[in-house]
Amino acid sequence: MCSYKVVTCVRQPSQGPTFGIKGGAAGGGYSQVIPMDEFNLHMTGDIHAITAANNLLAAAIDTRIFHESTQSDKALLNRLCPPNKEGKRSFSNIMFRRLKKLGISKTKPEDLTPQEVKKFARLDIEPDSITWRRVMDVNDRFLRKITIGQGPEEKGMVRETGFDISVASEIMAVLALTTSLADMRERLGNMVIGNSKAGVPITADDLGAGGALTVLMKDAINPTLMQTLEGTPVLVHAGPFANIAHGNSSIVADKIALKLVGPGGFVVTEAGFGADIGAEKFMNIKCRYSGLTPQCAVIVATIRALKMHGGGPEVVAGKPLDRAYLTENVALVEAGCVNMARHISNTKAYGVNVVVAVNMFSTDSEAELNAVRNAAFTAGAFDAVICTHHAHGGKGTVDLGIAVQKACESVSQPLKFLYPLDVSIKEKIEAIAKSYGASGVEYSEQAEKQIEMYSKQGFSNLPICMAKTQYSFSHIPSEKGAPSGFVLPIRDVRASIGAGFIYPLVGTMSTMPGLPTRPCFYDIDLDTATGRVIGLS
Repeated sequence: MCSYKVVTCVRQPSQGPTFGIKGGAAGGGYSQVIPMDEFNLHMTGDIHAITAANNLLAAAIDTRIFHESTQSDKALLNRLCPPNKEGKRSFSNIMFRRLKKLGISKTKPEDLTPQEVKKFARLDIEPDSITWRRVMDVNDRFLRKITIGQGPEEKGMVRETGFDISVASEIMAVLALTTSLADMRERLGNMVIGNSKAGVPITADDLGAGGALTVLMKDAINPTLMQTLEGTPVLVHAGPFANIAHGNSSIVADKIALKLVGPGGFVVTEAGFGADIGAEKFMNIKCRYSGLTPQCAVIVATIRALKMHGGGPEVVAGKPLDRAYLTENVALVEAGCVNMARHISNTKAYGVNVVVAVNMFSTDSEAELNAVRNAAFTAGAFDAVICTHHAHGGKGTVDLGIAVQKACESVSQPLKFLYPLDVSIKEKIEAIAKSYGASGVEYSEQAEKQIEMYSKQGFSNLPICMAKTQYSFSHIPSEKGAPSGFVLPIRDVRASIGAGFIYPLVGTMSTMPGLPTRPCFYDIDLDTATGRVIGLS
């Protein structure tokens, strides 16, 4: 048997699920990344760097509104460009970015006309247009909506806002989609936080913060090298929220991994939740920015998940599984395979071969496993392989590795995107909705307003990043299987201009998860005698 160089690229887990209900994301059994406790906790502090950078920008926004409300144009200019020891004023380097954007070629503050002073010094941010929210890397439902500015020093400048979880920050999406330090600097500076009262988009560079954000992120751009239990290298980098952002591991990690494995090697990279969210965003967003083309997509299936999609009893986190998931029921599995079949057909549409990896549990019967394999082949999968890596490590996925190798070698067509970039925002949204099985799209008044605004501002050529539940092809988590004919509701549309995508909010997606009654942190502690972390999963 031949041996190949292989590197895996995965996202870094957020402390939200780690201490919440899902637990960590290091894998399990004999198939996991080690050291597991470091992987699931602070690790190199990348997420903390994102939190700090995000909140620095949030502070800059409200501070700028505060100071503009109490100062004249001339006073603003004098404070933005203070005199040096010789009494001379000058623009800082970042200010030339704003001057260029405004079409002002002058290099000295004193040469600006009163009209130019006003254009340069006064951002005139419309508070109701601000989309930039503060973040923290824990689940805290009570921060979803808050008011700020209640202190007496803020002179009554109260504003309603809220917190997102750190991995939903646009800065996290920028980190995952950047290709170099210089590219990251441009993306961070181009992030739009809201509009002026005249409808002009305001960026981080307009606020003078792009350079400082890059300094906070300068080490976070480097992936972390870890390993599996069997010593295979794993690059851990970035962790964009799979519902809100694109949910894929970083381009930087992928490119480093490809260089390490060489022409004959393999890079296994993570692509978020399912083919309806993770794979779609991988193809249409990440592949566009990276220029990389996948040769094979592995869709992971379990008997239990397919039973749920076949109409099995509700699965509630923290509660024991119903007996239907622990005993043989081939009919229930076959009914649920319609979900897998749609994932296969959606993924094949991009021009890549699909291999189904069926993660086997001890309660799965041979008849149930065969039913999944048969359904996968009927749906057009290149191969479908039973995997026992949880129990047996690498030995349990040898057949999967061979299937992936063959699938990669047989690709003969170029990558196909779901939509071209030069069509309208609505046409792109509707192309994605159609892949879910929707018969149409319904836009709220707010969504219509935002689409019109982003189109006028010149952002309609960006790819789309749908913020949608991972539990169903539709917007309703309880709609299992492969629903069709539904109308997909778009509640709002927002933009991550620095990261490079427009993201519609489907249904009632939340950007700040909440804690359950019995969170994972009940089990987490430190053995003070040995210093060992216990209870992480």
